[in-house]
Amino acid sequence: MGKILYLECNSGISGDMTVGALLDLGADRQVLENALESLGVDGYHLHFGRKVVSGLDAFDFDVHLEEHEHGHEEGHGHEEGHWHEEGHRHEDGHGHEHEHGHEHEHGHEAGHRHEAGHGHEVGHGHEHEHSHEADHGHEHEHSHEAGHGHPHPHIHRNLHDIYHIIDRLDSNERVKEMARTMFRIVAEAESKAHGLPVEQVHFHEVGAIDSIVDIISAAVCIDNLGVEDVVVSALSEGHGHVHCQHGVLPVPVPATANIASSYGLKLHFTDNDGEMVTPTGAAIAAALRTKDRLPSSCRLLKVGMGAGNKVFKQANVLRAMLLETSQEEDRTMWVLETNLDDCTGEMLGLAMEMLLDAGAADVWYTPIHMKKNRPAYMLSVLCRESSIEAMEEIILTQTTTIGIRRYPTERTILDRSEIQVETSYGPADVKVCAYKGRTFFYPEYESIRRICREQGVDFQTAYHQARMKAEESRQD
Repeated sequence: MGKILYLECNSGISGDMTVGALLDLGADRQVLENALESLGVDGYHLHFGRKVVSGLDAFDFDVHLEEHEHGHEEGHGHEEGHWHEEGHRHEDGHGHEHEHGHEHEHGHEAGHRHEAGHGHEVGHGHEHEHSHEADHGHEHEHSHEAGHGHPHPHIHRNLHDIYHIIDRLDSNERVKEMARTMFRIVAEAESKAHGLPVEQVHFHEVGAIDSIVDIISAAVCIDNLGVEDVVVSALSEGHGHVHCQHGVLPVPVPATANIASSYGLKLHFTDNDGEMVTPTGAAIAAALRTKDRLPSSCRLLKVGMGAGNKVFKQANVLRAMLLETSQEEDRTMWVLETNLDDCTGEMLGLAMEMLLDAGAADVWYTPIHMKKNRPAYMLSVLCRESSIEAMEEIILTQTTTIGIRRYPTERTILDRSEIQVETSYGPADVKVCAYKGRTFFYPEYESIRRICREQGVDFQTAYHQARMKAEESRQD
């Protein structure tokens, strides 16, 4: 039985709302803070608190830039971010790296609005996401005149610079890849909006510290919750315009519209005045979504709500639901097949590895003979419906096939879980399966392989001891 995250975006979506909802679901705050500390990016502190929104208790997560705490102001309109060539001077107030970072915690009432130090009222939190063109492709600084009357350095970053920050993250590769994907989605959207090649897009708003923290936090929290699939509802969006120093932009802003168009996100337009879906929020939805719809039946494990900072007719919260599929849902799988008569053995081996790494339940080759009696192999992949697109992309790009067959299939599966046991040769993972009151123990191959290599013991001895220890653990 797998975990599904459902993001109900009836009041739009932004980065800080997403992180708040995931923390409310039970994502480990300490794990998140440790991960952010490993980035080596300072100049901010985190706010973790609760807020009442339309009578509902919600988690309030915010990233506060330390130099501009004075910039909070009631009732400002949202001036959408803008892009410019290097050397243009404009009102400052975000994107700075400072000497230290820390956090504080407090609760406050809904309905307040934040100005993030540069005249932008943030629709859902401190998030400013539009690209800036610069003359070269590396992190650099130039001076802007601040709203409080003194110049200070302002940092621009291109996608490579953002990736370099992500590489410093003390977390697993899945988290890093999710974060890279989110930023790439925004870069592509800004590239299209401004008619620039992706490599020439320089992040100013999205590359600011607050949005780096929001995106990486979302990836860390998703991984920490052990979510396997994500379903995203239609994104509710407002109407009207947002003001920027260089003019007026329509809602949804170009980057958000481009992301929705490119990744098939459904928009639900409301009569609310103003922006409800930020580019970062849209990028998170596009990157995380693995399924288009919820299963026919599932168990609701927990509900989390992330607070926004605007007041709409409906409660301005992002509701996240952690669901568990029933065993019946896990029984329905899909088989993908294709016949290959001109692939090398190395090509077939790589394709299998990539399919398994991408989440295939099983991959196998069957020797066959094709037309003109040519010897060949039939590639078969067993996967969930949500993984079909990813599996087909690997097959079509990593093999010589020009077509794939697919069909649904049913399977009978045992209840299963994994435990770790301590053998005299070290720890070993064991799969525990149950059927009609009987229990079966199957040591994991990778654990036995590691023990054999590291300890010089034979396979049967290591396997037998791991199985015996697992049986003993269940008798205790």
